[in-house]
Amino acid sequence: MTPFVAELLGTLLMILLGNGVVANVVLERTKGRGGGWIVITTGWALAVFVGVVVAGPFSGAHLNPAVTLGFALTGQFAWSAVPGYVAAQLIGAAAGAALVWLFYYAHLKATEDPASKLDLFCTSPAIADRRFNFAGEMIATFVLIFSVFYISDGNLTLPDDGTTLPVGLGSVGALPVAFIVWAIGLSLGGTTGYAINPARDLAPRAMHALLPMGTKGSSRWSYAWIPVLGPLCGAAAAALLFSGI
Repeated sequence: MTPFVAELLGTLLMILLGNGVVANVVLERTKGRGGGWIVITTGWALAVFVGVVVAGPFSGAHLNPAVTLGFALTGQFAWSAVPGYVAAQLIGAAAGAALVWLFYYAHLKATEDPASKLDLFCTSPAIADRRFNFAGEMIATFVLIFSVFYISDGNLTLPDDGTTLPVGLGSVGALPVAFIVWAIGLSLGGTTGYAINPARDLAPRAMHALLPMGTKGSSRWSYAWIPVLGPLCGAAAAALLFSGI
């Protein structure tokens, strides 16, 4: 499996399971409706676990442009590989969101509340204040990236030509990464829904805008820059501190 395919499939599975648990909790007439925040944060942590397990041996399982940026800024990842990784992550996130839409289509049709439908695709703030929403995404992502630096397993040997590419995470990092994401969700997720991943928010938001689902409200594009730039700034801050230690 090539790194591009691994990043695509790993991100797809992460979004399918992560957005899937949100759908199970918020949509009408599901078996898990009303499961609450503990179910969502646990489901998202396990979704990350699955994505990292699948992609780790082949790409290092970034699954997140903020992770890719963080490793590139610290010199642990080749800048030339960044565009391909980010493209794979965006495509995988879009495909994963489309699969959630397909899987829960009957329940989307049965749900009248537009906000609930948006929730299973992307994040939105509990209290809309762009300064604090941006700061929340930046701080939460800083915690993620700074922690991930300390569980990186270094280099990956590519199977096609035997060359070594520094990538960061392998499958051995799946469990600690899942715990980090779980901790962030439980402690820091209540303000913005903790996107902490530009691809996780941007691509599914685009799918919300494109896909039919009965009554549908705004995709809230005026907010969309926050879960993109906030995580990227958090990754840059984490890389700066890590490089200076």
